[in-house]
Amino acid sequence: MAKRKLNERQLAAIAILAQPDRGGLKYEEVAEKVGVTYMTLYRWRQLDEFNEELKKQVLRNAVDDLPKIYSAVPKHIIEDGNAAMFRTFIQSLGMLKEQVEIDNKNDSNVELEEMKAKLEEFRKRNGDGTDA
Repeated sequence: MAKRKLNERQLAAIAILAQPDRGGLKYEEVAEKVGVTYMTLYRWRQLDEFNEELKKQVLRNAVDDLPKIYSAVPKHIIEDGNAAMFRTFIQSLGMLKEQVEIDNKNDSNVELEEMKAKLEEFRKRNGDGTDA
């Protein structure tokens, strides 16, 4: 199914809905402001293309605040000792990856056994007796 193009009233509604707390308006007031009924606005909110555009607008709105957010985060991490916030912060900067992939193009079992032995040595030196 082809995506429908959003009309001017839908885009006007999105502009309001993308504001924090809908710009202080209730859904009924948003509908009235763009010249439709509450039920029409309700139906629009069920449309994938409407919601996708709403998400995009929220993101566009948030971009302006990102420098302030990024400059405030380290202070909270340091003062509150918030490890989860620190993890999220460095992850957002691309400094932390969820997983590390090892590309072993050589199928040599010798190399694998050497890696396992080095890993075991490392664990013993650092007091980590967990099994691989």
